[in-house]
Amino acid sequence: MSATFSDLWLSGVPAMLWLPTAALAAVLLDRLLGELPRWHPLVGFGRYAAAVERLCRRFGSNRGVGLVAWSLAVLPWVALAGSLHAEGGWLRLALDVGLLYLAVGGRSLAEHARAIAVPLAAGDLAEARSKLSWIVSRDTSQLDESGVAKATVESVLENGNDAIFGALFWFALLGGPGALLFRLANTLDAMWGYRNARYLRFGWAAARIDDVLNFLPARLTALSYALLGHTSRALHCWRTQAPTWDSPNAGPVMASGAGALDLSLGGPAVYHGHLEERPALGAGAPARAADIDKALALVHNSTWLWLLGTAMASVLAHA
Repeated sequence: MSATFSDLWLSGVPAMLWLPTAALAAVLLDRLLGELPRWHPLVGFGRYAAAVERLCRRFGSNRGVGLVAWSLAVLPWVALAGSLHAEGGWLRLALDVGLLYLAVGGRSLAEHARAIAVPLAAGDLAEARSKLSWIVSRDTSQLDESGVAKATVESVLENGNDAIFGALFWFALLGGPGALLFRLANTLDAMWGYRNARYLRFGWAAARIDDVLNFLPARLTALSYALLGHTSRALHCWRTQAPTWDSPNAGPVMASGAGALDLSLGGPAVYHGHLEERPALGAGAPARAADIDKALALVHNSTWLWLLGTAMASVLAHA
């Protein structure tokens, strides 16, 4: 009697299709459902991490304590996911799909960006500024149309890596537990990775670990943007402008993305009442409302390129 579909999957016959199928399913679920409207696990993780911080700060606020806090916040969940993942079978497939679905945020990124693009295109600058303030930390109150569009495009390009491609990279390497590791580390960087008096030392480990986990994904994201946009200009901007940027990972992503879109990004911006002289990124025209959709299209197309790359890598690994 011929093997059933379940037998084939559970026996590992189509092993080369396991990760690509799970990745495609998770991305499609994100496109269909978006983020969970209530009881999102990352909200619960944020509360847990805050409790870990309160506990660990009783012993100090130095780098060592921060590293212990990061370990207590992240590693138990990754270890639990890894132990369940090792069981194999349909549990492994469900875990891969579920964890990657929770780790990516492509639909949320698009929804937030379009909530800015629509009023901006309609001439409602006040509404566009208000919606922009939800996703960036810079002062948006005095931005003109180009300033709002520029800030939104920068956020879309950078968060393409943070919200999608970083998780896909670690998923391709380690399955669902890898995607979980990346998302939790990225979340802690957002909570603790500030260069202020409270977190400069305590949050050092969270910031550095996030930098390490993002190092390769960021450069592959930059390459994806270059391949799918104005390639020569993107590569030139990446090579010449990324080293001038403060962040080792945001620099390549945004410089390449700006060049790929033929836009001028970067430049001065006001953060918490202080003007920061940021380096210029890209080359071309100032950003406009229509360029937000172009940036989203670049991220969207890059997502399909990454899924194709995941499938090809899996086939080669099992050849």
